[in-house]
Amino acid sequence: MTRTGRGRSHRSKKKRITLALSPLVAVAVAVPLMNSAGAATPSEVTADCSANSDKLENCEFVDVQFKRDNLGPNQRVSAVTDNCGSTSTASKTFNVSTSVTRTIQLENGFTTDSSTMLGNSFFEIGGKFATADINITRDDKTTALAFSRTDTVQADNIGFFMWSAKRTDVSGFIRATYKEPQDGQTVFFSPSEGGKSVHVFYPQILKNGTPDGRLWLRNVKCGTPEASGLQNSTRALRSEAGFGAGGENVTDVEIPLSEIPAP
Repeated sequence: MTRTGRGRSHRSKKKRITLALSPLVAVAVAVPLMNSAGAATPSEVTADCSANSDKLENCEFVDVQFKRDNLGPNQRVSAVTDNCGSTSTASKTFNVSTSVTRTIQLENGFTTDSSTMLGNSFFEIGGKFATADINITRDDKTTALAFSRTDTVQADNIGFFMWSAKRTDVSGFIRATYKEPQDGQTVFFSPSEGGKSVHVFYPQILKNGTPDGRLWLRNVKCGTPEASGLQNSTRALRSEAGFGAGGENVTDVEIPLSEIPAP
């Protein structure tokens, strides 16, 4: 009887061990199945939206905040005129030219146009930010600024024109809706829902068709490092200090927008 009782006890323990292991096995099997679903990452959302992937039901830019009159890069928009060695001012004619276009700041290499769902979304949202005085360039077309102007270059200075476009900076995130569920859902975001790291810069255009911005004549004292850098530069575009921020060897004079001829 003693041996029989031990046998029952031993079988009972086996059953308890088996029952305890069963849930663990079920979990171990379920984890790989869930991971294999492959939820879309923010980078994949960006890539699919940029390519207008047929996996998408829709892709749109969601604006969160905006800022008007955001000044863009400082650009040299005329040739450099030399008045070095002279003891008097000189009247010089400058050919000024530049252009503005909508730009998107997201990931390296990101591009889109109005033929895509995302590009059309940028176009539609841009219209929200036009005002009675300012039109918004919503698509990816350029608006040019080109004219000739005669101005004064100071004695023993070089002179040229600088430009910084005014833009409406709209920031937000991208929302993609997929046709087929991924990891149990169809809507994904880049970089995240409610994020503000996707920037779309819409150029502001005045009612007469002229790009809005700041134009100024810059004089730089000859023989200074600043002048040498400009005279020796082979680049048409290079990084320049903003208005009034060039230092003691630089003089800036702003040109009123009313003096810029309409295109």
